Amino acid sequence: MKKFLCIVAVLLSTQLAGALKVSEDIKLDFSDVLIVPKNSPFKSRNDVKVTTTIRFKYADYVWAGAPIVVSNIDTTGTIEMALALQEYKMLTCLHKFYTADDIPKNLDKNYYMVSTGTSQKDLDRLDAIVKKHDPIFICIDVANGYSQHFVEVIKRVRIKYPSKVLVGGNVVTAERTKELIHAGLDIVKVGIGSGSVCVTRLQTGIGYPQLSAVLECAKAAHEVGGLIMSDGGIVHPGDFSKAFGAGADFIMCGGMFAGHDESGGEVVEIEGKHYKIFYGMASSTAMHKYHGGVADYRSSEGKTVKVPYKGPVKNTIQNILGGIRSTMTYIGAGNIADIERCTTFIRVNAIVNKIYNGHEV
Repeated sequence: MKKFLCIVAVLLSTQLAGALKVSEDIKLDFSDVLIVPKNSPFKSRNDVKVTTTIRFKYADYVWAGAPIVVSNIDTTGTIEMALALQEYKMLTCLHKFYTADDIPKNLDKNYYMVSTGTSQKDLDRLDAIVKKHDPIFICIDVANGYSQHFVEVIKRVRIKYPSKVLVGGNVVTAERTKELIHAGLDIVKVGIGSGSVCVTRLQTGIGYPQLSAVLECAKAAHEVGGLIMSDGGIVHPGDFSKAFGAGADFIMCGGMFAGHDESGGEVVEIEGKHYKIFYGMASSTAMHKYHGGVADYRSSEGKTVKVPYKGPVKNTIQNILGGIRSTMTYIGAGNIADIERCTTFIRVNAIVNKIYNGHEV
């Protein structure tokens, strides 16, 4: 009897431990690390290339360009933004409220993605866009990449459009990354709660530090022939280099591309200063704009902010690409694809001296 009770106690403690499981591994964000410099053969930032050539698991297509993608938020993923970025061979993920008639013929299909949700209305809109414009990239965009319905939509879209490059997400775990690639995605979008106008972590308690998510999901994706797109968490140009160093094949960013001439929204003046409004697509602002309000079964998971007006986006593009080029010369990476191979991270307590913050002129 005593032996039986001991066995029961062990089983109960094991079940309890499983129910309350906490990973002891420390997960990291971009602000937790720096990249170690290494011997480099390059004497100038002009000696390295910020473009690369990428092949896909399912789509029979070879893409060449700078693998940076503007987020499909309606204040950044605009036609005007796509026209500007295609000159730099960078991608713009158009927001999902564009119709087939909205997309102009002079957009280079190599450098834009069309977006869709998973409702039948969204998929009907996608069908009309594909019929009229024959885009190369389709982004199936949902907040919760762990929904089984999402997986079923991926399978349907892959069967219907076998030659398209399919992008989808968002997720933050290696297992789910592999599952979505097996379902038919070429590129898995990685990141939950890391965006500058996202409050999912505060509202739901769900999330994952972005650097660790990229490290783990990239490894998983590459094991099965897929790719990932790091989505969110970019604060400084150096964060692009860190994401590439962690294994990201593409990087999506919204906040750094907000506030420009090419961004959505009007310029507003407040106390003599000029701003543009920037908000997440799960914010109450977006839900009121496109759905008439926040449904009674959900809450807002995005915020609305005023972004200082920045003028033309070319200045930001040059700043981002210049930062990446500089990283490459520090670590001996000749092109974007070499950054991961040349990157060694170190954990740090701080990444910058803040003594004169707020004193810039």
